[in-house]
Amino acid sequence: MGGPILVVMAAGMGSRYGGLKQMDKIGKNGEVLLDYSVFDALRSGFTKVVFIIRHDIEKDFRDLVLARLGSQVNCEIAFQERDSLVPEDIYKRVTALGRTKPWGTAHALLCAAPYIDAPFAVLNADDFYGREAFAVLGKYLADPASKDAAIVPYKLEPTLSPQGTVTRGFCEIKDGYLTSVNELLAIGKKDGRIINTNPDGTIRELAPDAPVSMNFWGFPPQTLSRFREYFDNFLKDFANRPGGELKAECYLPLAADWFIQKGYVRIKALEADSHWFGVTYKEDREAAIACIAELTAAGKYPAALWK
Repeated sequence: MGGPILVVMAAGMGSRYGGLKQMDKIGKNGEVLLDYSVFDALRSGFTKVVFIIRHDIEKDFRDLVLARLGSQVNCEIAFQERDSLVPEDIYKRVTALGRTKPWGTAHALLCAAPYIDAPFAVLNADDFYGREAFAVLGKYLADPASKDAAIVPYKLEPTLSPQGTVTRGFCEIKDGYLTSVNELLAIGKKDGRIINTNPDGTIRELAPDAPVSMNFWGFPPQTLSRFREYFDNFLKDFANRPGGELKAECYLPLAADWFIQKGYVRIKALEADSHWFGVTYKEDREAAIACIAELTAAGKYPAALWK
């Protein structure tokens, strides 16, 4: 029997970053951040990887990423496009209006559903989550006694970017389980305080150690039907959501919160002493390169991941 599956969301354009940040080389041998996630997953018991990409980046992805992994990784490719899983009438309407945005992370996961037949973790391609987080989540998903979903939350302050505001899923946790997730879209530092600016202009101060979602989740495969239900509900009402028909997206953390409030799924908060970093903005790249170099020098990773 195989181990859990890793699902890597790599279809985003990275509008704030200014390009395909999933392809930006971070390691000395051309590794990108998702290489480190795959490497950590394999040594934590995961046995298959599903990459979610777009058709227009397939050639670059195969040449720059899959060619390097070679036969060492059992992988599949799923495609996320604006017309994927979307009724034709809705697709035609939003295209006529000029929508160019994809449908978000919950939609991305659904695009990979045909390749998921075991407990799975899902994460962003442009984030580094750390070996400890993979070890904890991999162990949990591989345990037949684990019936609930899971999240590995991170402390807020280390996930901020000095380059500008970030979006984070603000987590409420009680007795080891997630009780709510609220997607906050404009978190940044000002005058030594961490604040979120709400769409209506109101300000909320946040604690530096507040737990946040960095989109590192674990789910049993049967939750995919609930994701489909959530996405279908989103499409019915997306014109009334923030951004309306042109920009509204179906976010994975908000789907998870919906599961909790409906009583469909319990989500266990797993503890891992793990260091997160990412490349939200192009200026974050040098810091990411330095972090990888430091971890490599400390023996956490080999100089070349895929020999």
